[in-house]
Amino acid sequence: MILVAIGSNLPAPGFASPQDTAEAAVAELPRIGIAVIARSPWYLSEPVPASDQPWFVNGVAMVSTDLSPEALLARLLALETRFGRERGARNTARSLDLDLLDYDGHQSSAPTLTLPHPRLHERRFVLAPLCDIAPDWRHPRLGLSTVELLARLPVGQPIRRLGDADQRGGPERLE
Repeated sequence: MILVAIGSNLPAPGFASPQDTAEAAVAELPRIGIAVIARSPWYLSEPVPASDQPWFVNGVAMVSTDLSPEALLARLLALETRFGRERGARNTARSLDLDLLDYDGHQSSAPTLTLPHPRLHERRFVLAPLCDIAPDWRHPRLGLSTVELLARLPVGQPIRRLGDADQRGGPERLE
């Protein structure tokens, strides 16, 4: 199973909102050799660590590709750049954030690619949408399922699932 986290808290140039940006990025994946098998609903989440920047729209996609993990990451980073992502200080506002969470259970600690993603098990904004599409996925290092990882999170990290009738609602805690 190959899993990619999608996030945005600033609209990319030409898009009206972070959600529009995230939707467009998912639509671009097949055009760059990455088939989308499943995609979670979108969630609205507080920045981690907490800050005064805008809240994020987050989701997770299950994808398929013939690309190696390194080549896949390179394409994801190039797509971020096409959507106006400028890398600078860590944990800043951004138009698009694409993180390779897992690649078929592969484990790597290379300087350019750590798999599974080193903080995915600490982030409600990753685990909640991941539960929607892969509740039984197991963390390759920890051996725990998505549901177990989510249940172990401490209180905090406000998040709200966005529905069809409520695309831009305010935060509500799902803890």
